[in-house]
Amino acid sequence: MSSRKTYIERLIERGETQRQDFKFEVSDSRKIARSISAFANTDGGKLLVGVKDNGVVAGVRSEEEVHMLEAAAQLYCQPEVPLKFTQWQLDGKKVLEVDIAKTEEVLVMAPDRNDVYKVFVRVADENILANGIFIKNWEQKKNKRAVDIQYTDIEKAFIQTLEKYQPINFSQLRKKLEIPPQKLNQLILDFMMIDMVELEITEKAYYYRLV
Repeated sequence: MSSRKTYIERLIERGETQRQDFKFEVSDSRKIARSISAFANTDGGKLLVGVKDNGVVAGVRSEEEVHMLEAAAQLYCQPEVPLKFTQWQLDGKKVLEVDIAKTEEVLVMAPDRNDVYKVFVRVADENILANGIFIKNWEQKKNKRAVDIQYTDIEKAFIQTLEKYQPINFSQLRKKLEIPPQKLNQLILDFMMIDMVELEITEKAYYYRLV
C-alpha cells in the first residue's frame, strides 16, 4: 500500500494560513463573504470546506453549501467574485476546494456584523477590516499618483521617529510628532507611494515601519 500523500492531504497538512482557511460547514453566506473579500483583497487563496479547524476531515454534509458559497460570492460581495470549485474524496468523505483569485482592478467589500459593507484583508489566518490608509494607498498605487516629497523638518522628524520606534501605530506617531491627523495621513501615504514606509497589519492594530 502506497504511503504517498494525495494533493488534498498535503493541502490539509499545511493548516490554516494567510492563503488557506478550513470551514467545517458553510451556514452563513454573509459571514463567508468576508473570507472571500479578505482573500481577494490580499493574495488570493482557498477555502477547504468539510475540514475542521484542527485539520480533521468531516466531509461536506449538503449540496446546499455550494449554493451558499455562490450566494456569498455573487450576492454579498461587491463586486461579485468568481469562485472555482473542485471536489475531492478523502476516506469516503467529500472535501470541497474553493479557489479565490486576487483581484487587481477593485477592492472587494462584504457586509460586516452590522450589515455595513467594508473591505477586509487576510492576515495570517484571520480576516481583518482594512483601515483607511490601506484603502487609500491601494487606490493611489493603482492610479500611479505622482509624489513630490519636500524634506522639511516634519518629514525628517517622521523618518527619525519611525527609525527609533518602529513598528508604531498611527496614534503613537501622532502623539510623538504633534501634527494634525490629516498631515500625518499624507506623510504616511507619500512615503508608502515611494516604498519607503510599509503597513504592518496585525490582529490587534495597524503599524508602520520603514521598508
